[in-house]
Amino acid sequence: MADSFFQSVYAVVAAIPYGRVITYGDIAKAIGYPRRARFVGFAMRVCPGELPWHRVVKADGSIAGGDFAPVREMLLRKEGVPFLPDGRVDLQKCRAIVPYAADKS
Repeated sequence: MADSFFQSVYAVVAAIPYGRVITYGDIAKAIGYPRRARFVGFAMRVCPGELPWHRVVKADGSIAGGDFAPVREMLLRKEGVPFLPDGRVDLQKCRAIVPYAADKS
C-alpha cells in the first residue's frame, strides 16, 4: 500500500501549477484518504527531487521543511506566491484546486 499511496501523492504534487500551492491535507483528500495528511508528509520526505515539492505547505499556509524551509520560501517567492505579513502563504490567493477522490479511509 505504501508504494501506491506514495505514487498517488507524487501524481498530485506533479500537477501543482507554477505559482500555486497545495496543503498536505488537500493531497490526502485528493487521493481519497482525507484523514492521512501526516502520511502525505511521510511521502514528501522522500519525494523525488524533480517534483515541485516546495509547493506543498501546511494547512495554515506555513512552510514545512525544517532546514529546507528557507529554500522553499525562496522558491515560492520566485514563483510569485503571495505571503501574509506573518510569513505564511496566502492560501486564499494561491491554493491549487484539485478534484477530490472518494474517501478510502
